[in-house]
Amino acid sequence: MPPTFTRVAVLVLATLALAGCASFPDTPALPVTQERFWSALESHCGNAYAGELASGDARDADWQGQAMIAHWADCEPDRISIALHVEDDDAPGGWNRSRTWVVTRTGEGLRLKHDHRQEDGSEDDVTQYGGDTLSAGTARIQDFPVDAFSIALFEREGLDVSTTNVWRMEVDRADDARPRFAYQLTRRNDPTRLFRLEFDAGDPVPPPPPAWGHE
Repeated sequence: MPPTFTRVAVLVLATLALAGCASFPDTPALPVTQERFWSALESHCGNAYAGELASGDARDADWQGQAMIAHWADCEPDRISIALHVEDDDAPGGWNRSRTWVVTRTGEGLRLKHDHRQEDGSEDDVTQYGGDTLSAGTARIQDFPVDAFSIALFEREGLDVSTTNVWRMEVDRADDARPRFAYQLTRRNDPTRLFRLEFDAGDPVPPPPPAWGHE
């Protein structure tokens, strides 16, 4: 084989390899159940769904009867952002668009963070809190116990009641029969605490405007 041809072939292969890396960035490997959970979460990318408060804790009375929409606003190979829009007469345009759930793949599992913003896009005093999975969970359910950063944040902001939070996400694939999506909060030190939102993930609605700070 002529030397020139060999050099050209090597350059072509190298270029293709680099292009492949650019198009398919490496993402941390996950346990099988978490890969399936991620795939199910990913199947809703770009969609928005109507939901409601599904729990009856009196501490959440201001959520009762409020319309809400969960919008898969941004999907990347290792990050999925779901904006939560909640009807609020006191908010601009009648909707509170301050909350975004951010799920990422880490080297050890999945992480959930709460990105809270003001209307001008600046970060809220209580933001970026959440936790990491401590087990493989299931293909449909993943739990995120509060992490050390969040505990310190809650203590600093006088929210000690939240230092044992456990957040949960439940998701069916978009092509499942009657798929549902749910977000839930419980507390290890308070067995009476239950905050749960449920969404009909089989009936997309028009996507809302971007969440605050995420234009």
